[in-house]
Amino acid sequence: MTVMESAPVTAPAKPRNCAGLRSGPRRADGQDQYTISEVVGLTGLSAHTLRWYERIGLMPHVDRTHTGQRRFSNRDLDWLDLVSKLRLTGMPVADMVRYAELVREGPATFAARERLLTAHREDVRQRINELRDTLDVLDYKINLYADARLGSEE
Repeated sequence: MTVMESAPVTAPAKPRNCAGLRSGPRRADGQDQYTISEVVGLTGLSAHTLRWYERIGLMPHVDRTHTGQRRFSNRDLDWLDLVSKLRLTGMPVADMVRYAELVREGPATFAARERLLTAHREDVRQRINELRDTLDVLDYKINLYADARLGSEE
């Protein structure tokens, strides 16, 4: 079975690492207070992007110190990992913001979240097919040039 074929609906396996941080160990829950510069190092996102995510409502409430400095938790890092994956798959920012709003609204929005992610999954699958077709063209051209090069060397 390929990625594009349907399989019986079963409970999906949890992704091996939904928090695909770049480097560094994570702190224990309860002691997980990261500065914005630490989050930059862990996620690869810029401080500007983190602030923008917060400003547009894509980041849930980020804790702050008494002096106003942001403090991120492991939960925030998990959320940023999901957001990064959604961006990687081409989800529009507006859809990501809508998803974040639905998450904040709680369990009553499970069906709406499922519909949003299901529609996006279909878009991703279509893109995968397009990329496979494009890869076939690239393979063809590479083979064409390799054959021509080998023929000219003989």
